[in-house]
Formats: sequence, C-alpha cells, structure tokens
Amino acid sequence: MMLDAQPTPRTDGRSSFPSIAEYAFLSDCETNALVAPSGAIEWMCLPRPDSPSVFSSILDRGAGMFRVGPHGARVPVARRYVPGTLILETTWQTSTGWLVVRDAMVMGPWHNVEERSQTHRRTPTDHDTEHVLLRTVKCVSGTVDLEVVCAPKPDYARGEPEWEYLDDGYSSVVARMGGKNPDLRLSSDLRFGLEGQRAHARTRLEEGQTHFVALAWSSLPAPATWDEALEKMWRTEQFWRDWITQGSFPDHPWRIFLQRSALTLKGLTYAPTGALLAAATTSLPETPGGERNWDYRYAWIRDSTFALWGLYTLGLDREANDFFAFIQDVCQDNKELQIMYGVGGEEELTESELSHLSGYEGASPVRIGNAAYDQRQHDVWGAVLDSVYLHTRNREQLPEALWPVLKCQVEQAAKHWHLPDRGMWEVRGEPQHFTSSKLMCWVALDRGARLARLYDEPDFAAQWQKLADEIHADICAKGVDERGVFTQRYGDDALDASLLLVPLLRFLPPDDERVRATVLAIADELTEEGLVLRYRTEETDDGLRGEEGTFTICSFWLVSALCEIGEIEQARTLCERLLSFASSLNLYAEEIDPHTGRHLGNFPQAFTHLALINAVMHVIRAEEEPTDHRAFRTPRGA
Repeated sequence: MMLDAQPTPRTDGRSSFPSIAEYAFLSDCETNALVAPSGAIEWMCLPRPDSPSVFSSILDRGAGMFRVGPHGARVPVARRYVPGTLILETTWQTSTGWLVVRDAMVMGPWHNVEERSQTHRRTPTDHDTEHVLLRTVKCVSGTVDLEVVCAPKPDYARGEPEWEYLDDGYSSVVARMGGKNPDLRLSSDLRFGLEGQRAHARTRLEEGQTHFVALAWSSLPAPATWDEALEKMWRTEQFWRDWITQGSFPDHPWRIFLQRSALTLKGLTYAPTGALLAAATTSLPETPGGERNWDYRYAWIRDSTFALWGLYTLGLDREANDFFAFIQDVCQDNKELQIMYGVGGEEELTESELSHLSGYEGASPVRIGNAAYDQRQHDVWGAVLDSVYLHTRNREQLPEALWPVLKCQVEQAAKHWHLPDRGMWEVRGEPQHFTSSKLMCWVALDRGARLARLYDEPDFAAQWQKLADEIHADICAKGVDERGVFTQRYGDDALDASLLLVPLLRFLPPDDERVRATVLAIADELTEEGLVLRYRTEETDDGLRGEEGTFTICSFWLVSALCEIGEIEQARTLCERLLSFASSLNLYAEEIDPHTGRHLGNFPQAFTHLALINAVMHVIRAEEEPTDHRAFRTPRGA
C-alpha cells in the first residue's frame, strides 16, 4: 500500500513536522492522542495505547490525521489546557474572525451496569471512558471558515479505510477499518462529504455560532446535539478537576508544573488493568535523524513504580492500589517479574520495524514492540519493593495477597544480585556489573526486611537484612573509584547518572563524603551545558551508534541530589532552568538538546514528569525547612 503523497517540502528550511514539544496530550486513561498546533490529531492508537495506530502522521506526513480548524490557517494564536484538566483549548485568529476549539477524550459515568466489562480487571469506580474524542467549536468574533478533515490510516498506515454513510443524512459516517482497529464513527451537526479515504466538512461560522464533531470507536453513543456535546465536555472537565483536587499542592509559583505533571502521569495510566505507560508514542528519536528510536507504549515496572512515587509525593496514591493489583496479575502462578509488559499484562512484546513509514523527520527505523522485554535487569525488584514500602509504611499494614509476590521479588534479588545484567538503561551491549543494579538489589533486600518486620516475619527480616548489609559492603568496596566517587560499573571509572539515586534511596546519608563527591562529579563531568547525560556513549557499550541528548530525568535527579547534600542555591538554579525548557503546555519529552533546548525522544515521558515532581518538591521543602532537604517520597530514618 502506498501512503498519501507527501506534502510539498517547505522552502524556508523549516521542518514539515511540528517540534515534539509542540504536541498536546489527550487521554481518557484507556487510550490517548497527540494534537499538533495545526489542530490535527497526528497520533492515536485504538482501542488501546499499544494497539496499532489509526492516525500516524507524527511518523510520516502521509500516514493519517484528523483536523478541526479554520481553513487556510495552521498556526493558532494561543493554546492551553483548561486549568486542572486534560481538555485542550486552541484559539485561532483569521483575517475575518476568531475561533475557539476544545478537544477532549470524553469521561462519563460507569456504564457497565447490566453486564461486567470484558476489559476492566480493577475495582469499578464512578467514572469510565466513553470511547469518544470530542471536538467543540465556537466562533467568538467576526466570521470564520471552518474545515474538518478526518483521514484515518488503520494498522500503522498499512491499511485503508472504507467510508460510508450511516443514515439518509450527511451528519453521521463510519470508517470501516478492516479489523486491525475498531471502526470509527464520525458524527456532527455539520454535513460530511466522503472523498476517497477521508471524510470532509466545511462551513462558515458567524459570531456566537457553535458546532461539534465526535469520533467514536465503541457501541457507546456519541453526542447527537450541541447540548449533549456540552454536557459531555462538562462531565470530562469535572472528572479531571475532581481527581486533581484529591492531591496536595504547595502554594508556590511552581504549582502549575506539579499539577500538569500529575495530570500527565494520570493520563498515562491504563485504567482497566492499572498499568502505567512509559510514554504515549513510539520511535520519536533520541538523536535527530538517528537510530535510537524505541517503542515506549508499554508498562515498565521500574518507570511505573517511580511514577507512583511522584504521585505519592503529592498525596495522590489511589493509583498505587491498581498498579499493585497489576503486579499480582502478572506474577500469578509464581511467574518471574519481567522488566516490562503490554498494558494488558502481555509478556511477549516482539520488536519489528515499519519500513513503510519515513519516521519523524526521517529518523528510522520506526519500531513497534520492544526487544528489551526479555532482558535481565536487576533493578526491577528493588523498584517494586521500595514502592510498596513507601505506600505501606504510613498505613502500617501490608495487603495479605501481596506478601507472596513481594517475597518472591526479594528472593530473586537475593539470587541474582552478584550477576551482571544490562542495567537500568537497557543497554544492548554485553551485560556488566552495573553499580546501580547492585544498589537496587540492596533496596529490594532492605525494604523486604522492613516489610517482613511489618508483616511479623522476623526470620525473613533478619535473613534479608544480613544479605542487604553484604550487598552494601560489596558496593562500597567495588563500586567506588579512587576519588571516592560511585562509578557506573565495577572495575571502571565511567560515571552514570543512575548513581544520583544513592542519596535518594537512602543507601548512604547525604553527609557521607562519597555521596557528596558523586553528586558533584556528575554535575561537573557528566553534563552538557549544565544538563545531565545518562552516560558518555564513548565509555559505555550500549550496542548503538551515535550520540543522544541529555536525559531530563537525570537533570531533575541532580536537582534532588543537590538538595540532599545542601547545595540549595545550585539546585534551585538548575530547577528553574529545567522548568524553563517545558513546552508551552508544560509537557516534557525524554531528552533535551542542551544546545538548543529542543525536546527529543518519546512524548510525553512519565519518567521525566515524575522526576520533576520530586525535584520541585525537594527545592520547595528546602525553602520551607532549611534544615531538612529531603522530599517525603523516600523513607525517613533510613
């Protein structure tokens, strides 16, 4: 199948692709979408976030989109989220008038009343997705020519839709998607024409006139009138505001970054199972035009547990219960915990390449699936144990059903801690004795011992604490260089940003000279223009060619670590700089080019937003309590 003809190349030297940071993120906690500044949905996968895409023009300009906006205009005058929500509001000015478009993925009341859901495994709530992408339009001044173009390309643009009308009128049409994706029903108070593989509508609006367009992919009814559309938009607004109001946010100028990060993390959850995505996209490049392009639409256990730490810091801990239930599901029948899963708990995530897609700005290959799913990474057990301990210690009780699963994870860490692995960064070179992997195994044994005491299992507590002390001594003996700096791997002096976790995970107290030396060495030697790299690619066998940008999570970790060692002014300065790199909608990709400030990698990135929360709270708490620089996401008294 041939894709649509590519747009005529620009003559001004600018890319035909929007910058990664210019996309807006929509979600209903079951799927998500990215909206370009032009008003086009350029990325959306159905029915799940790791399903094949139906709009893919973020990866190839001819691979499908869904636009609502003024004819002849592509650059809006303003975009914002309705405060406290994931509802996008875009304001347009044309030569004849002003137009406001609102986009949302609709949330409504729980609808599986007569029969149980076939997808939901978690406890039902009061709310559920309606599987509708709703777009409302209002002309607020003058007159504006409105255009709607819906051009889906099923199965990562490998298929073609077949359009037909659903009744005798023009306002309801359906795209038959061939089975790889659910059929798409498009309804509106506009009149659609079917032109080849797209549905098209246009009209002239005068001041005060309104219209709506709804894209639905289930049997649930989409709005049929403007009043119904308005009601659904209001319900969605209330859902997000009710959720964010459960959190505790400081009265501080940085509050807006905390709230947007929390909403983004919530939007990256998959409500039916409790899984949490690493990011919404695949194959957005870590290096412009390079090969470091990965599929992040899956649930990494480490990323998910770290994200829960971020939400916990803000008092938003209900998502933790669902995620721990997800952990129980995937560990049934004494299965070993993998590093990552599909959002439904799928174990095999076979990696392949889509050669028919050009890639974002020509960066190839475009990958789906992720071959890292069967890697051995020893940090996963500690991430789970620390998260469970964090959420359990204040309640002073451990869920009965979770104990066998946790016990198994501690035993896995005890069995494997002395072996090499591929580390937190999933290098595709040879396994190494990564220091951060040993650190996370220590976390597994240390938190396991604490949980065993809470669960009244003193024999396990003593056994695990003894091994934790052994691992601690091994790391201090073999993972520190002659300068007293923790290194990436045993027997090598290379630095690694993951060692910023040493003080954050309470491996050593922040006033230990080795902690201070490590934090300052990373700040001085593992940075580009003041932003932190994961590692130097020339010093690390990661199995790939080319450079990469600075990892934003590592820079936020540095902020937190600087607070820990008492360097508050340096931490605040770096935090302010990092916040200045936020997109216009306060979203972050995985990396930032330190020379241009350009966002790189998949978007929006859960890892980045959780680290932002912890870093910002570290600085705010350091300002409020100058003698205590610790954010409360980490265990006290350790």
